[in-house]
Amino acid sequence: MSNAPHKHRPKHDHKRDFSANARLPGIAALAAGIGLAATFAAYVLLSLIHLFTNLFFFGRFSFADHSPAHNTLGLWVILIPAAGGLIVGLMARYGSERIRGHGIPEAIEAILFGKSRMSPKVAVLKPLSSGIAIGSGGPFGAEGPIIMTGGAIGSLIAQCVEVTSAERKTLLVAGAAAGMTAVFGTPVAAVLLAVELLLFEWRPRSFLPVAVACAVAGFARAAFFGVEPLFALQTTPPHALALGSCVLAGLLSGALACGLSSALYKVEDLFGRLPLHWSWWPALGGLVVGMGGYFEPRALGVGYDVIGDLLHQQIFWQVALGILVVKAIIWVVALGSGTSGGVLAPLLMLGAGLGAVLGHVLPGADPAMWPLVCMAATLGATLGAPLTAIVFAFGLTHDSNALLPLLAATLVAHGFATVVMRRSIMTEKIARRGYHIYREYGVDPLERHYVDEVMSHEVETIDADTTVREAFATYFGPAQTRRAWPVVRAGAIVGMVDRTVLERFAHDARDATLGAMPGQQAPDVALPEETCRQVATRLAVHGLERLPVVEDRETMRLVGIVSRSDLVKLSLAHFEDEHKKERFRRLPLGGPKRRFPPVRKTG
Repeated sequence: MSNAPHKHRPKHDHKRDFSANARLPGIAALAAGIGLAATFAAYVLLSLIHLFTNLFFFGRFSFADHSPAHNTLGLWVILIPAAGGLIVGLMARYGSERIRGHGIPEAIEAILFGKSRMSPKVAVLKPLSSGIAIGSGGPFGAEGPIIMTGGAIGSLIAQCVEVTSAERKTLLVAGAAAGMTAVFGTPVAAVLLAVELLLFEWRPRSFLPVAVACAVAGFARAAFFGVEPLFALQTTPPHALALGSCVLAGLLSGALACGLSSALYKVEDLFGRLPLHWSWWPALGGLVVGMGGYFEPRALGVGYDVIGDLLHQQIFWQVALGILVVKAIIWVVALGSGTSGGVLAPLLMLGAGLGAVLGHVLPGADPAMWPLVCMAATLGATLGAPLTAIVFAFGLTHDSNALLPLLAATLVAHGFATVVMRRSIMTEKIARRGYHIYREYGVDPLERHYVDEVMSHEVETIDADTTVREAFATYFGPAQTRRAWPVVRAGAIVGMVDRTVLERFAHDARDATLGAMPGQQAPDVALPEETCRQVATRLAVHGLERLPVVEDRETMRLVGIVSRSDLVKLSLAHFEDEHKKERFRRLPLGGPKRRFPPVRKTG
């Protein structure tokens, strides 16, 4: 028995804040091209919406931007959304069922459960069906469809080159975020949306290409849509009293978000009970949209002009309340029917409508601030993406005075929705298909620790010239202390032996040396500079209990050994950090002790 020649001294020059990736520049270059393609796709989608709006409501072939609220169809307006819904239902039935819905859940499902592969049909049919659905009065926005379309473009380009599934996911998300940037002119919010909803990680390998695509789309957008913010707004700075108002606005916005999400899936369940094929549902939903549009025409279509009027206090609160009610009803029914359309613009209008109603009673800030604050809070609570909503609202208006109220109200709304609802409007649809998505994520303890931090430095070894007979008698007898032993020659590892390996040769080659046994020439090893996550994966893939740690793969000099139990200790330490309650100081305060809800034990 011998020990490793000398104790390995860990070096720290291999430890990095982020993992290195030589393929990152190439993936970022692809993402830049995808950003351009998604920007053009956004232009095509908005042009289709304008075209179908003119065809359905005004009977003319034109790409001019006209609101369906200005139609003169009278009662005939009730049939227009139904006709659009019928067309979309048939397109989904005979084209691709993936075009149904608002796009973001479908993108998430493709990322997490479909290896980020999307079909060419989706890239073509999604913008076309959305243009028809919205152009015929559907109360949706263009952002969900363009996220789906941009994601499909990124996925299709990624499928034409040799990339990993993780890289294909990055390029899909790059296209989705770039499409959102092109529609709204909010590149930073689009990057945050990718982080909070689509990427499910925070790494340079994915974050940087997505950011590049959004930056390219932001600059390219100027050629199609100009550079001005979509809803330019400037309010006065809030007072200290506004904090209480922000809390109330956040609670009401959170309640609105939860109510909308719950109502949407109840309506979807009602449609599911109808004795009709699902392709007819959008037409039935369109009838409800048409009736709502007859009584309140401004609830039809995308409604960017109405959002602008609400933000600029150009609509009386009584009218805003009517728009809020009608828009909520027709949006929930239309989306629950399975037609094609987005959720961001309707949520913006509904939140702004709530803020316009509250703006006359909430003290501490400019009344014009509350439509913006409630708009962001409703969006953040509904999507479960508060940072996206805050930056998104700022990007739409460039109103820096509203940043603090936006932060306060949106986080209150997000907290309310997190406590009240199990899942968001984005993940509920996926859950109903049998998949669960856990959206919290942190730094994996196995990722942030390296092998040289957890390995055993003092290693008992067997010399390679030891015979099988001697090894059985000495190391695998009644006093056996290890399941497996490293076999070394002059300090270099040549293999690992356990009882199973030796028994293969016990009868025919008992006098053969361990170093001459087949399978002992290229053992699986670990390096000190590898992360514990890499080693854990290697142990799982090869079904091993422990790995010898070598200085490098050229000399194979043994410096330690790492086992599953070493890796489990890291998870145990993480568990204690999360669940072990400790008190180091006692506050010199009287009164009864404050009790917190008990921590639920797991494992």
